[in-house]
Amino acid sequence: MAGLINIGFGNMVNTDKIISIISSDSAPAKRLIQRGKETETLIDATQGRRTKSVIFTENNKIILSALQPETLAGRFNGNTAEDYDDAKE
Repeated sequence: MAGLINIGFGNMVNTDKIISIISSDSAPAKRLIQRGKETETLIDATQGRRTKSVIFTENNKIILSALQPETLAGRFNGNTAEDYDDAKE
């Protein structure tokens, strides 16, 4: 069943399309982000904030989020007790 995950600032991603969520700190992640910019497969959902997570989808899109990977994983797994105030991230 398809669902949506809030990746911050009211932006949503289809959970059925997510392959992985990784931290943006590593050199390989930074290279993949650069390659996504060059091939126009990158979607920046950070609203100008620092990128903390990189989401990869099955249709080869790369989505940037200003939320921590752990926060997104909690939302993906249906953790409803979590605080959804994006301003704290």
